Amino acid sequence: MQCMEVWGGSQLTSRSVALGGLDASVFSKPYGAAQRGGDVYYASSCATGRITRLLLADVSGHGTSVANTAADLRTLMRRFVNRLDQTEFVRLLNQQFADLSKDGTFATALVTTFFSPAHRMTVCNAGHPRPLLYRAADNERNLLGHAAPDPRTDTQAPIQASAQAKMQNIPLGMFGFAEYEHFDIDLKPGDCFLTYSDALIESRDADGEMLGEAGLLRILRLLGNVEPQKLIDTLLQEIAERYPENLSHDDVTVLVARANGQQPDYSFREKLAALFRFLGTLVRSINPRADRAPFPDLDPANMPGAMFPALARRWRAPKA
Repeated sequence: MQCMEVWGGSQLTSRSVALGGLDASVFSKPYGAAQRGGDVYYASSCATGRITRLLLADVSGHGTSVANTAADLRTLMRRFVNRLDQTEFVRLLNQQFADLSKDGTFATALVTTFFSPAHRMTVCNAGHPRPLLYRAADNERNLLGHAAPDPRTDTQAPIQASAQAKMQNIPLGMFGFAEYEHFDIDLKPGDCFLTYSDALIESRDADGEMLGEAGLLRILRLLGNVEPQKLIDTLLQEIAERYPENLSHDDVTVLVARANGQQPDYSFREKLAALFRFLGTLVRSINPRADRAPFPDLDPANMPGAMFPALARRWRAPKA
């Protein structure tokens, strides 16, 4: 991907893209023969190639309404393309769906921001299935984040879930005042981050039992060390073969991001093109009806760090 670019949508795709410090692969298939589905996926790269943002959202509904929502999400991604801090992006994302909630539109979403100088990924989960993290050094695969309370095994779960839902990490659009947790992970070279839509965990095992997050994790562990570029196909094939109706009754999307340990290296021509794209957004933003210009935030690692990479590594060391 080029600097200052946003890529994605809600249409059928199977594509790999090279980003700043990450190699990402996306597979998305709308339900049935639809041209566009309810799963929306986006990737963006900042003007210097150091900030990569990934979004996977499962939007209620299908067809034209979701296509319009996907276009609005692209606009929001473009506005925050140069921002290192994703907090305001998620807040406005929730506000946008809250405005649509009168039409019954809401979404679960997984938002991540990868900062290549510090090898740090910030993760926010808004009611979405938990992503999986593969640690290359330890050859371990684990779910990332807190499990939701299970009312079948915890009699206090409905009370706890109700109290939690009032404040944080609920699907987008349910409450305009919701808060969302953001946490950092360190992605070392070879580590992989995998997120997906709920069609995978709602699939069934050979005995007819729903896989759930634990079943999906078990399958990934059984698959062993599959090359990242083949992981999506291998995983989906394994799930499809376990039960006749698997992956056939909903949109299916899987996104895999692998840390490659490389820093962005763009030519002078590419950097100049990114500068002109940024200046173009400034000129267009003079029109009150146009999108806002994608200004960077004032984070010390962002603006000064673009000129002095050592500052970026110092100010944005991973927290976890």
